[in-house]
Amino acid sequence: MKHQLRNLRQRLWRSRSRLTPLLALYFVLSLILPNCVLTITESYSLWSKEAGILLPLGFYLMWSVALRRSGVMIWLGFPFIFFAAFQLVLLYLFGDSIIAPDMFTNVVTTNPNEAGELLANIYPAVVGVGVVYLPMLWLAWREIAHRHLLSSKARATIGLTGAALFLLGLLLLWPASRVREERHILRDEIFPINVAYNVYLSATELRKTLHYEELTADFRFDAHRTAQSAGRELYVYVIGEASRAMSWSLYGYERETTPRLAEVEELVLYRNVLTQSNTTHKSVPMMLSSVHPAHHEAIYHRKGLLALFSEAGFESWFISNQLPQGAMIDNLASEADHLRYLDAPRHDEQLVEALKAVVAESTAEKLMVVLHCYGSHFSYFQRYPRDYAHYLPEGDVAIHPQHYEELRNTYDNSIRYTDSVLADLIDYLRSQAEITSALLYCSDHGEDLFDDERGRFLHASPTTTAYQLHVASLAWFSERYREAFPAKVEAAANNAQKPATTRAMYHTMADLASIEGRYCEPQSSLASEAYDAAAPRRYLSVRSEGIPYSKTGLEEIDLETLRCAGVEID
Repeated sequence: MKHQLRNLRQRLWRSRSRLTPLLALYFVLSLILPNCVLTITESYSLWSKEAGILLPLGFYLMWSVALRRSGVMIWLGFPFIFFAAFQLVLLYLFGDSIIAPDMFTNVVTTNPNEAGELLANIYPAVVGVGVVYLPMLWLAWREIAHRHLLSSKARATIGLTGAALFLLGLLLLWPASRVREERHILRDEIFPINVAYNVYLSATELRKTLHYEELTADFRFDAHRTAQSAGRELYVYVIGEASRAMSWSLYGYERETTPRLAEVEELVLYRNVLTQSNTTHKSVPMMLSSVHPAHHEAIYHRKGLLALFSEAGFESWFISNQLPQGAMIDNLASEADHLRYLDAPRHDEQLVEALKAVVAESTAEKLMVVLHCYGSHFSYFQRYPRDYAHYLPEGDVAIHPQHYEELRNTYDNSIRYTDSVLADLIDYLRSQAEITSALLYCSDHGEDLFDDERGRFLHASPTTTAYQLHVASLAWFSERYREAFPAKVEAAANNAQKPATTRAMYHTMADLASIEGRYCEPQSSLASEAYDAAAPRRYLSVRSEGIPYSKTGLEEIDLETLRCAGVEID
């Protein structure tokens, strides 16, 4: 009887051991899946596509049998699994492109509440990658626990096959580089090497962000004012979130999403403003900095707008309806004399009340306040009180084309709420007749909402769209300001139709307050007669390079959409 049981255990052991090569192949095939999809979604040459399959396929085969215990190699390969799963989710969300450095920065800097809102609404992709990769990890753990080993024959067969494919992939890099001489094929087009390089770029930027305070310790603007109004002055800079111009009725949208602002006669609406980045962690710092996208490195060595105003004699405030993010936004915000993050429920009307409290309690004659909104950040359903649910049906629904109506309604409701918040801010400033005040609003970036057959949604995609680039922006001036600075008011109105980017906001705010100093450029201010509308507009790429908007991945449908909105791309 004992002999029979021993034979049975040996047969079971051998049968399980024969499954070990299959687990190795499961590992390899699951990892090569993103590469296969990328050959369809990306406009690589045929040589690059073939190399993009054979090179990593060969490497994964060799990796899977580097040790006899294949389960150990699978768990050691967890970074590859993470990249593959992340890439598949990204492809589900945006439809194309590899994981950009911004995506890793978003993972590190996005607060848990926002991450939870997003993950809960892309559950098909999350479930899908879980079905693919979690069973493999569980089986690998079982292999480790039962000490199953690959046979020498299986290791040799799989390893030699992998080496041959890897060598063939290397050979294909030569013709691929000849076809695309302007690109580094291995670094730019071979997954996951390109993603690993992007992780390096993201880590480099995060390291410089962490050392920002010491890098800027001795920086000075040498700021001074060239003019000022008698009595109290108040300059309010409102930074919006994910508010695209194409969903504002002020810009021609068919739904009445901005009814209250439409009644403000003295409003100056900037119709031709493009964001410098479709990600918050890049766009907002650029809106608070004088740095040009072509010289982005300088942002880590140069202080921002709040420091400029403080140096010019203002009491500066940064009031945010978002949580600290551990990104450059926090560094620039901390340069304010007073920094405040609001508590839940984080509806933007709280910013109005916060501003009122600052004006009432502060004894400063000269005030500068930055209000950072939550605006139309996904989940849109969470961004406004329920009594602002103007368009129905609404709901906190999953990201899917079948929910287009609810998603559009909730987004438009969030825009109507922003309209109300801005109108309340203007009403309050108008009521303070003894204060010389000016307000400038601009959104950090736009948003995709399943607008066309591409099925694009959200923002922060590696390639841009018209809806992500074209942002809402406006200015308002009190009666006392109009009397004190008529030339600036006139210039602001005259520049309303001219091409600009969110970079102009820093220089416009400085100019509105009549501040001069290092890196203050009148030719970049929308409130200046010297504004240079002919200056080339530049976008901060996923690798932090200043590039023309025509190089951001815009398609003909985007260019036509922008033309219909009165925006021309160089």
